[in-house]
This record gives sequence, structure tokens and C-alpha cells, in this order.
Amino acid sequence: MKLSEVAAALGLRLESGSPDPAITGVAGIESAGPGQLTFVANPKYAAAARKTSAAAVIVASDFPPISTPVMRSQNPYLSFARAIELFYKSPVYSPEVHATAVIHPSAKIGRKPHIGPYVVIGQDVEIGDHAVLLAHVVIYRGARIGHGFFAHAHSVVREDCRIGNAVILQNGVVVGGDGFGFAKNESGEWHKIVQSGAAIIEDNVEIQANACIDRASVGETRIGRGSKIDNLVQVGHGSRVGEHTLLCAQAGLAGSTDVGNNVILAGQVGVAGHCKIGDGVIATAQSGIPNDVPAGAVVSGYPAIDNKLWLRCSAIFNKLPDLAKALRIRTRRES
Repeated sequence: MKLSEVAAALGLRLESGSPDPAITGVAGIESAGPGQLTFVANPKYAAAARKTSAAAVIVASDFPPISTPVMRSQNPYLSFARAIELFYKSPVYSPEVHATAVIHPSAKIGRKPHIGPYVVIGQDVEIGDHAVLLAHVVIYRGARIGHGFFAHAHSVVREDCRIGNAVILQNGVVVGGDGFGFAKNESGEWHKIVQSGAAIIEDNVEIQANACIDRASVGETRIGRGSKIDNLVQVGHGSRVGEHTLLCAQAGLAGSTDVGNNVILAGQVGVAGHCKIGDGVIATAQSGIPNDVPAGAVVSGYPAIDNKLWLRCSAIFNKLPDLAKALRIRTRRES
């Protein structure tokens, strides 16, 4: 594609004083070469943009002029994501049912499914149109799944769970595994609590590799519309995650956690059970949250506190040995 064609396809304003070069692909700012399109969304890469060999750079509306042609965007990261789609086409799976798939006679499957090798679909399952189930996917009895479902190899949907439209499960996801519920009996042994409730995944959710959404002991576990869940995330039984929330890698929610809309829990954030996380909260990486967090807060550390206070505390932490030494010297002098 010509650069001008790319700009038109993305709906961006092109600023170029050079001939209209052919664009053959996309790359990051530090590795992009001739014929490739790149972007700058983080200000720390501004210097790299001035030295890049890329054919063009997607930049913000107020980015200063550079010698390389630029396309100006209100959201350079999103525009670059859309540019990738112009040059990379995801695999297309033709409608077919592999001979090794095992499908219960009572299952109802919509139009034009792709069902791969060794897929197992249990009793009374319902799946909508245009589903793609790749090798070794297992759907337990009674599951209800909407249109446009895409399940990568070895993902599992357990009994009676409900999944909306356009949901993507990456490899190894388990939706509706038993919650971690045990009660100690009179002999001091752990008695398993039956996990009778379902896990419910609303429309346009993506759950990435080896994440687990546990079923509830009673009631339900629910993931709200448009939320995205990263690799190795644990959502405990009876938890609720709101709409358009991000749970990043290795985040963990203990049972009955209530997470609002448009929340971001960064990598390895842990939330204690029965906590309420308000709308729009951001918890930075490795934060530990033992209590409720009000809407709009940005928190860090353990126990999680206001991010600006945590930054001040972190700056002081490195000075503590010197402060302690000075305090000991002053104490000796005064005594």
C-alpha cells in the first residue's frame, strides 16, 4: 500500500514532503526500517522518532515536526493497532467438524462452526453461529455460549457456565473451575464446599492464556462486557468484574471481590476477599489491596496506599539507614 492509502484507511492526516512511498509492514520505533510504518505514543521515544529509518511515523496531534513523514492521530497507539490489521491477517478457519470431535447428540450448535480435532462438547450444550473451537477444547454439559465464540486449543468451559457473544478464550483458559472453598470439620479436616454457582462471561471479553475464572459456591462469578483478562490471572469464586476492566498478568482476586468498571489492575496485583474496588481505580504493579478502594483512586504498594504518597515513602525508604544512623548519634550525644 502507498503511504497515502494507509493514511486514508486509518482516517489520519498525513504530513509528507516526500514522494508517496510504498508501505510493506509495521515495526516498533527502534527497529523500523525503510518501507515500514511505526508510531510514538510514549514521550520517552520522541528522540527515537527523530532518528528512525521508518518510512512514516504515527504521532500525536501536538507532536513536533520531524524530517520523516508523519500521520497525526488523537490516539497513536490505537491507530497503530489498526495499522497492524492492514498488513497482518489472522488465520481463517473454514466451517468443518473434524472426524475426531465428540459431540453429544443433544448439543445445539449454530451455523458454520469450525470444530477441530479431539474437541469434546457435552450434553445439552448450546453454541451460537460462527464458533471456532480448536484442538482439545472441552465444553462441559449445560454450557450456553453466544455467537462468534473463539476457543483456542485446550481451553475449557465447565458445566452450566454462560458465555456471551464474541468471546475469545486463549490457550489453557478454564472458565468455571471449582472455587477454592473448604470448611474445617470437627476432626480438623477440610470439607469441600460444593461450588454450585456458574461463571458468567459477558460479550466481547477476551481471557488470555492459562487464566482461571472460578465458579461460585452459590450465586455467580461474573466478568463484565468488554473486559480483558491477561495470562495467569486468577478470579476467585463469587467475584464480580465490571465492564471494560483490565486485569493484567498474574493479578489475583480472592473470593467475592467486587471490581468496578474501567479499572486497571496491573501485573501481580492481589486483592483480598470481599473487597470493593470502585470504578476507574488504577493499582500499579505488585500492589496488595486488603481493603476497599474508592472510585478513581490510584494506589500502589502493600498495603496499597495513594500512589503519590507511596512514591514519597519509597524515596524516603532508601534514606532510612542514614536517618537511623543520624538518630543514634544524636541520641548518644543527648544522653
